Amino acid sequence: MTVLQDTSSLIAIAQKTRQAAGKLAILSTDAKNQAIEAIAQALESSQHEILQANIADCQRAAAEGIAKPLYKRLQLDEHKLRDAIAGVRDVGKLADPVGQVQIHRELDTGLTLKRITCPLGVLGIIFEARPEAAIQIVSLAIKSGNGVILKGGKEAIRSCEAIVKAIKQGLSHTEVSPDVVQLLTTREETRELLNLDKYVDLIIPRGSNSFVQFVQDNTRIPVLGHADGICHLYIDKAADIAKAIQVTVDAKIQYAAACNAIETLLIHQSIAAEFLPKVAEALQDVDVALKGDQRTSEILPHIAPATATDWETEYSDLILSIKIVDSIEQAIAHINEYGSRHTDGIITEDLAAVETFFGLVNAAGVFHNCSTRFSDGFRYGFGAEVGVSTQQMPPRGPVGLEGLVTYKYQMTGDGHIVATYTGENAKSFTHQDLV
Repeated sequence: MTVLQDTSSLIAIAQKTRQAAGKLAILSTDAKNQAIEAIAQALESSQHEILQANIADCQRAAAEGIAKPLYKRLQLDEHKLRDAIAGVRDVGKLADPVGQVQIHRELDTGLTLKRITCPLGVLGIIFEARPEAAIQIVSLAIKSGNGVILKGGKEAIRSCEAIVKAIKQGLSHTEVSPDVVQLLTTREETRELLNLDKYVDLIIPRGSNSFVQFVQDNTRIPVLGHADGICHLYIDKAADIAKAIQVTVDAKIQYAAACNAIETLLIHQSIAAEFLPKVAEALQDVDVALKGDQRTSEILPHIAPATATDWETEYSDLILSIKIVDSIEQAIAHINEYGSRHTDGIITEDLAAVETFFGLVNAAGVFHNCSTRFSDGFRYGFGAEVGVSTQQMPPRGPVGLEGLVTYKYQMTGDGHIVATYTGENAKSFTHQDLV
């Protein structure tokens, strides 16, 4: 009986969100931007409450023995919150993705066709740790005209509640209804949310590979999936050694718990003897534990051996696996077999090698001579990101505003009928694109 009552309550929440989203969908750009600024101001005013809630979450998580990488993602300090609020304002500065005319075509005199972007409707976002994700997601949802139902992990409940409370307070003074943002707090609600295909248009899960797979297997709602971030950096035979060391260290340690940090370093055999001792010293100086294949261990005898499992593991920690390869083709084959299609990079001064790598590596992001940590919606200029998609179909990579809209075809005529364009005396279409 309780389950039925809970389900009914969640349906009511989803209905309320959908109604509010319908009104949001037709608001002006100015009205949406004013709402986004109101959210930024409300978050600033509630900074103390949000940070105190996060401290409580972190204390409880530590007492329960939360994994170190997850704990790092959970922590929300003054700098992270400040950056998240700056990201909100950046979203407000972006072009409105709604109402963009993609096609404007005359089919015949007086008969015109337009393809125009429009919101998806209601987004269901399920994420663990990282409470600032709620801030990014809400700002993107409002700018793209969508309602959003958030389900954070249990470890971040207090933080998410404080954040959503501030957001709703900010929206209460604008044309955007606070009902466009909802927060779920129990595990049971996650499964119920997956059954709301009548009210929710897209599910975006952010968590482990097994969790994303669970979501995909238990819903009829389209899923934009991002699971593991098994990212690689390949050091080519034509690499600049100093540049390669600098990029490797940043890609591993700048934020090791992030999904765009590298987990495997691939090195061309011709430079391994020179490069490995130098990069190992640089990494070990910043407490990175190294694992290596047999050939790597011959050069670095004191590191732990890497097993087949290591090649498919997202450490999200200061651990890095190393493998020596005979060619760029072998490096690409390894990446395509073990990678998660997130972000992979090559360090080389050989532009032909770059062209080969870019063309054959199957990933949402392929980088040359720079850190994989640049794979991020904020750094791409998206303002923020609602998630990262590693699927083959678009949207792919960091998903910003453009991934949260769809389009509809609008046709205007003047009594036109199809019979005019069929049969023996059929009239021809003009099919002329209009400016």
